[in-house]
Amino acid sequence: DVIAGFLYAILILVVFHPVVDLIDNFNLTYKYAPLIIIKFEMTAVEKIEEQLASLRIAKRSKLSEEPAYLLDIDVSKPAQSENSCFVAVSCSNKSIRVYNRETLNFLREYSSHPGILNGVRFAHACDSIVFSACSDGTVKCWDIRLATQKAVQIFSGYPSNVFISFDINRNDLIICAGTEKIEKDAFLVFWDARGITNCASATKEPLGVYSESHNDDITKICFHPIEPNLVVSGSTDGLVNAFDINKDNEDDALISTCNSDSSVSFIGWSGKDYKQVYCMTHDEGFCWWDIAQLDTEEPITLLHVLDVRDAVCVENDSLHYLVGGLYHEKADKLFLLGGTSTGNIHLISCGTDGLSLVGSLCGGHSATIRSFCWNLTDESLLTGGEDAQLLLWKPGAVERSLARKASMKIASSVQKRVRVHNSSSK
Repeated sequence: DVIAGFLYAILILVVFHPVVDLIDNFNLTYKYAPLIIIKFEMTAVEKIEEQLASLRIAKRSKLSEEPAYLLDIDVSKPAQSENSCFVAVSCSNKSIRVYNRETLNFLREYSSHPGILNGVRFAHACDSIVFSACSDGTVKCWDIRLATQKAVQIFSGYPSNVFISFDINRNDLIICAGTEKIEKDAFLVFWDARGITNCASATKEPLGVYSESHNDDITKICFHPIEPNLVVSGSTDGLVNAFDINKDNEDDALISTCNSDSSVSFIGWSGKDYKQVYCMTHDEGFCWWDIAQLDTEEPITLLHVLDVRDAVCVENDSLHYLVGGLYHEKADKLFLLGGTSTGNIHLISCGTDGLSLVGSLCGGHSATIRSFCWNLTDESLLTGGEDAQLLLWKPGAVERSLARKASMKIASSVQKRVRVHNSSSK
């Protein structure tokens, strides 16, 4: 403040003090300098980082009678209004729970017994249709407008398929699911998803599969946010593959193969026009590639961090794991989310020069964070974890409920298998 005041005083003197013009053979003439207006504005990135750092708990969901890990979260895409209405959460007790997004009031639950659910996604064009991949070799579809607890549509795989990842493309035409490795094979299975908004109760057979691009469990699938024909997949074999599914065969469809050198736990798209791909690994590594540079002499690797826990300095705390990432269009910035075993959340800014801490969210969860979903419309954040709590964070919010819950870490019915990556496998 003292330095700022001093600089301001100098600025006033410069603006109003007569200036000696020594030009014209040293004939002294006096002119007043023009008024100088200095306006300091925050950049888009700084504004976003400030908003993220100001996130506070706005709502907590009530604890369910059957507590479970909250493994994945998705919010319905705005259909008729600007705001999404529903939140769907896949849980370790083999169920999907649906909540009101603003109040976090519980609405309904769908069970997949005896299969295990992996991932949850809303359709883009209809905010009442929700999907999840299942270990029984199906992708199930529910309509939350209906009272029935049964799936209204089932996309069946081949007999040996065990699905552990999936996604639906931008125009709701194609569903893709990834399988565990069975014997020597791991598959990407595709279905025609047209008709889901009508949800005729029927079982759909696959359009086809990709079988040559991965040689181990396909842990993540992510369609391009804009281009419906582009999809990226990640596997415990360490590979991150990008495909153009409009091509006639798998060989032609494979656009790029990037090697993370470790088992992939999360993947996503980033950058202007989403021409970049990033991934996180089960041993907390981070890789970031620009696939737009494939046909140039420029390197495609933007950043490779072997262990983010060592690369990010967290004052008076630590970073134990990564949960996922989000590309923020307004700021043209990639952010990562990590946390601690005691429930603290760390927001990390990602640049080609490295990673840096934006801020930490404390006092919410009491155990490991397993899932999150950012809403860029109002900059809110949903988080879920092993304490069975679903939290809604908003910039500057004030929680009206009681203080932080006591530790409620529960015994999970699901333990994700993580295989050690063999770098010589491919």
